[in-house]
Amino acid sequence: MSEVNKWDSPLSFILAMVGAAVGLGNIWRFSYVLYSNGGGAFFIPYLVAIFLMGIPFLILEYGIGFSYKDSFPNIFKKINPKLELVSWILVLIVFMVGIYYVVIVGWDLIYLISSANFSWGNNPALYFANSVGGNNDLSHITSFMIPTLIAVLVIWFLVWYISHKDLSRGIGRFSKIIIPALFLMMAIIIVYSIFLPGSSIGINTLLNPDWNSLTKVEIWLAAFSQILFSLSMGQAIAMSYASYLPEKARLIDDVFVVVACNCLFEIFTAFGIFSVLGYMSATSGTPMVQLVSEGTGLVFIVFPTIFNMMGPVGHIFAPFLFIAILFAGITSAMAIIEPMVNSIMHKFDWTRKKTVTVLACIGCCLSLIFTTGAGSYLIEVVDTFLNNFCLILLIAIQCIVFTRYIDMDSLMSLLNKNSKFKVDTPWIYIIKYILPVCLLFMWIWGVFDLIGGTDMFELAVFAVLTVVILVTSRILSKAKSKN
Repeated sequence: MSEVNKWDSPLSFILAMVGAAVGLGNIWRFSYVLYSNGGGAFFIPYLVAIFLMGIPFLILEYGIGFSYKDSFPNIFKKINPKLELVSWILVLIVFMVGIYYVVIVGWDLIYLISSANFSWGNNPALYFANSVGGNNDLSHITSFMIPTLIAVLVIWFLVWYISHKDLSRGIGRFSKIIIPALFLMMAIIIVYSIFLPGSSIGINTLLNPDWNSLTKVEIWLAAFSQILFSLSMGQAIAMSYASYLPEKARLIDDVFVVVACNCLFEIFTAFGIFSVLGYMSATSGTPMVQLVSEGTGLVFIVFPTIFNMMGPVGHIFAPFLFIAILFAGITSAMAIIEPMVNSIMHKFDWTRKKTVTVLACIGCCLSLIFTTGAGSYLIEVVDTFLNNFCLILLIAIQCIVFTRYIDMDSLMSLLNKNSKFKVDTPWIYIIKYILPVCLLFMWIWGVFDLIGGTDMFELAVFAVLTVVILVTSRILSKAKSKN
């Protein structure tokens, strides 16, 4: 492997992996999942999911990426040539996630700029619908949201500028600066939040345990889903980054560091978010149940409303939050496109600069679809299909393929070689038997949920996406390799 495609230090790899894991979902999703799934009681299935799925599967990904030091499709091809098509399907799906993920980061950039004078006004929901994300009216799909379009171009340029450089001078150097800055900013926000008047109302609401919820299968599925997507499991990101590691890497130790950073970040962020919601509840007299939201509703509607109430402090608090979200979003966006970058480089023997440039141009053009007046609705439809249907199934397939075709005992020896933490036979049993069953159960549940709540337009989008994914993956798998 070329030296330009290697990490210059273990720290670069760890920070890049933390950047890949810590993203928008940690900031706007976890607090809602925790609140709506048993409060404090949710930590029990959450910890079970970490140790039963998160850590074991990441160890597997690190080990395979480090062992083969190749792209995800090439690894599958070496295992069994017939499996190359499946690998390209996964890589392409992850890249498609990156296409609309950049748009959401673009929304944050708009709000960061808007925080200078609170240009979202007294009705942040109307501002978001009319100027940023659009609404569910498909008649607006022919018109562009100009601020969003410009913001998306800027984010894609930043992703390209950082990622097209040599690995250590680009992603590695950027991660060394941005990840510590992100954690520092979020620490300041969280500490300030918990001292706001009424913060205890929010924290008590968040942590109030509902022990009876532990008997509900939905709570356990929510915990496993949170870990699955929070750690970017099975998306070939960890495998791609691990393939750039030098010898003597402490693979298992690195997994524990990354998982600990990710989980602590989202837990403490949830404390900060609910502290602010408690402040708003105490100040405005609005019940907490009416304030709690997730996703875009929380970050782009509820929080601007709170900032409006905070007076001069809000003009400091708002930019801090949106800068932190921007940093988390950019590092995750770079990680999301990396599996495709790695795969194309190995398939066609392109340079990193050429590969990132071509993919950034393609991704940027496709992202424009989500900058229309119906952008937020289209993102919701596409995200539901790719995550609930595609990714979970493909991760389960990975468990089955790797444990069937790879010598797990030899892989275990490689993992244990330089690590202080060790894995043993139970780890193999978890990967081989328990994880596929859990993932397939989650997939079946997600499919029923998907079918039950879709209309004809959404089904048409699902069909188009399926055809595009299968045809493109077929072309890429059949293309002649130049490496």
